[in-house]
Amino acid sequence: MAVNFPTITAEQLHPVAGVELGFAQAGIRKADKKDLLVIRLAPQTTVSGVFTTNAFCAAPVRVCKNHLAQRRGIRALVVNTGCANAGTGALGLANAERTCAELAKQLGIDDTQVLPFSTGVILEHLPMDNLLAGLPAAIEHLKEDNWYNAAQAIMTTDTLPKAVSKQIQIQGKTITLTGISKGAGMIKPNMATMLGYIATDAGIAQADLDDLTKTIADRSFNSITIDGDTSTNDSFIIMATHQSGVTLTQGTADYTAFANTLQQVATELAQLIVRDGEGATKFMSIVVERAENDNEAKRIAYSVAHSPLVKTAFYASDPNLGRILAAIGYAGVKDLDVDAIDVYLDDVHVATAGGRHPDYTEAQGQAVMNQAEITVRIVLHRGEAHATVWTCDFSHEYVTINADYRS
Repeated sequence: MAVNFPTITAEQLHPVAGVELGFAQAGIRKADKKDLLVIRLAPQTTVSGVFTTNAFCAAPVRVCKNHLAQRRGIRALVVNTGCANAGTGALGLANAERTCAELAKQLGIDDTQVLPFSTGVILEHLPMDNLLAGLPAAIEHLKEDNWYNAAQAIMTTDTLPKAVSKQIQIQGKTITLTGISKGAGMIKPNMATMLGYIATDAGIAQADLDDLTKTIADRSFNSITIDGDTSTNDSFIIMATHQSGVTLTQGTADYTAFANTLQQVATELAQLIVRDGEGATKFMSIVVERAENDNEAKRIAYSVAHSPLVKTAFYASDPNLGRILAAIGYAGVKDLDVDAIDVYLDDVHVATAGGRHPDYTEAQGQAVMNQAEITVRIVLHRGEAHATVWTCDFSHEYVTINADYRS
């Protein structure tokens, strides 16, 4: 059950000049399911990406990193669902490279100009006959206004397609940004099973795009968690096609305006993943304020957001707020003065001076916990740093979904 998930239609998603998308039903794991996506990019496109920090990273992640490092100019992406191609050894790596080679051959480009992505079951090999047979159909479907189908084609346990599109006026011209993401479980990006792709027709130099991609990821996809598991396949890619006629340079007002819009797109895509978390019934924002540094703020926010006891209490709408205090306490922050911490549920002041706020009542807490969206605000009074992490509750349905995942 998605939590306050917005209505998304194909008509809301603006085409991005220089980006074509095509899908196929290749039967990677299930028949009659969109499970293969090809994205073709204009020749001038700059591409940057960040990936999982899981040491057991999937074969396509390794190939992506290698191809990006060669700076040959990325011209295409290929994404399959149903099989993660992770934990597959030398054969898995060969299959990822073969996928690139076959797509490159059909598009008339070099193997190293293709980035491969996979998501799905770990420790299983790609059904290469099905995947390769699906490539011609995906190529045949290539068109600029195919973002909604593309969002559907990368889903696994997602219940709804995730997409965001915005436009901004810069130098008298319209700049378009459109993106898609997928993920519902095994989500704690550390760069979830998470994939995210954003394209824009702005012109951005490679070095600037590399810096921007990491910054954007840290403030969006690296600020969500569903279950605390970092996937083997997490990938986030930004593509700038240079088709708008506007080139943006770091340090300018135009660049800042664009970067802020890009951040909005990425943040909304990341939040859609949490809203569609496996079995989710609550969307929670964990906000840590007045921390000594950013790392400390993030550490405490994630400690609360990861806690199974906190998440199950929120599912039950139970204002068992001692669980939040306990998670703050075991976050591993040195010299933490618990008597100086204030904790709020939305605007309700629930804890202060190391204990329950004297004016707090259980009825106030219950009223907040009954809501579908809740903010937990933790004020440390140690400095000026802050962080926000978005998460969801744990329900019976989460266990059901993951117990039945391979069936």
